[in-house]
Amino acid sequence: MLDPEQLAARADRIRASGLLGRSGQLSRLFDYLVECSVLGKSPKEIDIAVEALGRGAEFDVTQDAVVRVYVHKLRRRLDEFYSGPGRAETQRIVLAKGEYRLSLEPNEEHAVEAPAAPATPPAPATTRGFAHRWLFVALAASLLINLLLVSFGRFRMPPAEADLVRVRANPIWSPLLQDDLPIVIVVGDYYIFGETDASMNVTRMIREFAINSHHELEAYTQDHPEVAERYMDLGLSYLPTSVAPALRELMPILSSAGRRVRVVLASEMTPDLLTRADIVYVGYLSGLGLLRHFVFAGSQFAIGDTYDELIDRKSGHHYVSQSSSLWRGDPNYRDYGYFSTFSGSNGNRVVIVAGTRDVALANTAEALAHPDSLGQLTRQAGSRRDFEALYEVYGMEGTNVDSKLLTTVPLNPAAIWRN
Repeated sequence: MLDPEQLAARADRIRASGLLGRSGQLSRLFDYLVECSVLGKSPKEIDIAVEALGRGAEFDVTQDAVVRVYVHKLRRRLDEFYSGPGRAETQRIVLAKGEYRLSLEPNEEHAVEAPAAPATPPAPATTRGFAHRWLFVALAASLLINLLLVSFGRFRMPPAEADLVRVRANPIWSPLLQDDLPIVIVVGDYYIFGETDASMNVTRMIREFAINSHHELEAYTQDHPEVAERYMDLGLSYLPTSVAPALRELMPILSSAGRRVRVVLASEMTPDLLTRADIVYVGYLSGLGLLRHFVFAGSQFAIGDTYDELIDRKSGHHYVSQSSSLWRGDPNYRDYGYFSTFSGSNGNRVVIVAGTRDVALANTAEALAHPDSLGQLTRQAGSRRDFEALYEVYGMEGTNVDSKLLTTVPLNPAAIWRN
């Protein structure tokens, strides 16, 4: 007879391993089956589709194999756990073939410690795959830390306290610092997932522009069950190198509010933040995520054929980044920085600090963090509280050498929230 407490305890260890991903379909399927097994319930395929995977009551199990795909994937993850991090477990959770019910069985992979061993055998392939996952995470974390450290030596020192007082009092920043709403910095990231082989080892990492979060990866694998077994959520994103110096410029301003400043990735941003927090976006224009729909709904500008191009809807002028010159061996090029600030739908404020590429993003953040350039921006904007601005930035070998403020134009916040 199944011991519910034993099953729950062993299920917790599987969740803690991270092999099921971050609260996705696979994790929900596992939780649902654990709950059913504890209650002595053996669910049908349609029950799993509706109650665990969020399908409608009209779901047809004869036409859609999504339940069988995820059940097969869960069995593979359980095998991976007990061949790797759960190898020492005396019992294992089993999802028997032909059934949708969990049970406990002796773990055949359980290793009894020998008195002596002539040599350490090579790790199982699944263990190596698990180690690779965490290697990717460690490399990503190391890269971001190094970028932050490099930024201290490469970019200019933050302004003195007297200058910070002037910056904080500027009408761009003062509404955020004086209200009682939380401040959330949204960082434009780029989601990466893994492709695995038959042994569940990650063979390569994939950046697919149509898949920008683990939720979108789940939706994609549901629509394409032929790849669901191969694609794995690694919990990885990468950031543009200019995000580190941009945050270094902006954090001294925002942290003065005396409130906790929260940082979230654009791929993990939820729409509710737009109504209950002051939002500051930092990143490329291409990394805006769901913010893009709001930012350009009331804008005079539009994204061109690529995110390296902005089009002035009124004049028809195209502003095209020349950052590709770096790939052609030309160290000098022109880039464009974008800024906007507008009221939210619930009395909050939204601030966008963006660029087509790195030198433009770094320059825009600097312009907003220093009293002279910030004063020029607000003088040109006049009495407008909701407006946008465009900077032309001159780069040389990855450094923003010079820039000029091209234009400031009013925004229509009513159009933003109406859309």
